[in-house]
Amino acid sequence: MMRIRPLSPSGKDLPEIAVVVVGEANDDGFNASGLAGARAAKDAGIARISIIDGLAYDARAITESLLAAMADFDGLVFIGGQGDSVMPHIARAFGRKRFAIVQGESRLANLACYDVAQEQSAFLAGCLAAWMTRTGTVGHLSGHRVRPGLKARAAFVEGVRHAAPDVAVLTSFCGSQDDNQVTRQWADAQIEAGADIIFTMLNGARSGAIDACRAGEAWQIGNALDWVALHPDVFLASALARIDRGVERAIADVAAGNMPVASVSLGLAEGDYVGLSLGGEVPDDVAERLQPVVRALKGGDLALGGDFDGPEFVPGVAAEARECS
Repeated sequence: MMRIRPLSPSGKDLPEIAVVVVGEANDDGFNASGLAGARAAKDAGIARISIIDGLAYDARAITESLLAAMADFDGLVFIGGQGDSVMPHIARAFGRKRFAIVQGESRLANLACYDVAQEQSAFLAGCLAAWMTRTGTVGHLSGHRVRPGLKARAAFVEGVRHAAPDVAVLTSFCGSQDDNQVTRQWADAQIEAGADIIFTMLNGARSGAIDACRAGEAWQIGNALDWVALHPDVFLASALARIDRGVERAIADVAAGNMPVASVSLGLAEGDYVGLSLGGEVPDDVAERLQPVVRALKGGDLALGGDFDGPEFVPGVAAEARECS
């Protein structure tokens, strides 16, 4: 059920901006990073902020809920690629108000989009996984098939192939970002199929994958936050993405009426928006091998393809039908 929770007291001196996430805002993951950006904008006095969360991943239901809520707000920032199927309808319905998507691609005159280039850190995660695997098989596990997740999956696979073309990748979208039973089942299946390192892009359902990695003695590479600092026994590394800084930028632009005409990309070339946090089990020589890749991504000498058209891993499907290498 949708919840609206003000972060700021009411008043008339600043615009009222809603910040929307699918699922729980305090998810110890992607949404939590976005929430940190909303709090930073509030603390900086950019706008009065309210958080809208508790939404299930249903585009029609989200659209109806936000249409009803917009009477109380001057603008809205949607965090996540799910907003691409929702926000054009909202922006057209409220043509005099301003909107933004962080990690989306839809744009209108009153709808801006911002893209923290998490695919760059996913590519680095793929290189690391390829260099560190003992079994010759690594995994990728995400939930919803939204554009940012698809781009990062493609970049992870591309990173694996860049570093070690013979390493196999089991890649899955399990259909949920928040159900730990589902992610436990899918991570267990990848580990049983031979993956000893799994790159996960999950929200509240990361605990299921953590439990699977502990039980199966596999490493995990996290995303968005620094999971190495939180669970060093499970996380070999974490593909950092400063979603919070993208959200803070989007709120500032919406509040000020500064609507960029083109999508705003925020990656290595623009500053400290993405990177790879390494755990203590990563040898120094492997860490050093990553540095030329970082420089190539930052300088634009290494362009990422953005698409993946190979087979996917589904628990119970024969191995020859699910691996890509």
